[in-house]
Amino acid sequence: MITERSAPAAALRALHVPGDPLVLPNAWDVPSALAVERAGFGAVATASAAVSASLGHPDGEAMPVDEAFAAIARIASAVAVPVTADVEHGYGLGAAELAGRLAEAGAVGCNVEDSLEERELLDADRHANYLRELRAADPDLVINARIDVFLLGGDVAEALRRARLYAEAGADCVYPIGLADEAGIGEFVGGAGLPVNVLRSPAAPAAPRLAQLGVARISHGPFVHREVMAAHAELLARLRAER
Repeated sequence: MITERSAPAAALRALHVPGDPLVLPNAWDVPSALAVERAGFGAVATASAAVSASLGHPDGEAMPVDEAFAAIARIASAVAVPVTADVEHGYGLGAAELAGRLAEAGAVGCNVEDSLEERELLDADRHANYLRELRAADPDLVINARIDVFLLGGDVAEALRRARLYAEAGADCVYPIGLADEAGIGEFVGGAGLPVNVLRSPAAPAAPRLAQLGVARISHGPFVHREVMAAHAELLARLRAER
């Protein structure tokens, strides 16, 4: 069934090109999202850690679900490019309800992670079933399945096992957050079987090298927000010094 979300979802999906990656300087509010759009990026992604901080909450699903989706809706209504939302582990919502809340907010994509607050990996088969239900609830939704193995001491083999399960469940892209070394990224990209998202952390290769490794999506996560806040602190220090 074609909906009004089908075209922007298809546009977002088409931007995931191995070797010519979609670059996402993750936003946290309307001004930051507008800045991303005006800079010429093809999509806007939110970062849950940055959104939480901007609303006065710690990261890790501590943000009330209504506040989370209100923030997504404000961003989606402000920009013309597709929006993909970081929804952590889904805030305790069932897959169909999560899909409905995303559609209501105007997001055409989402990140869903496979750990509980980055402390405990979820059972991979159970999480794959959740992704399968999410896909069934919204065939248009661009699902970026975050794999938290590397945050919890796991290895490439386990990450690839999960990537294949999530691909079979209907994910469009897999996101092995915390994987930063070139050899590991190359191995993962070669075995994942679908587009790969890499976090552009300070430890990761630069964007041109990630493109050479076949990455299809580069996220900046909370790092843009952190740099902006650091620059803000420096400005305030200068203003105080001028007092």
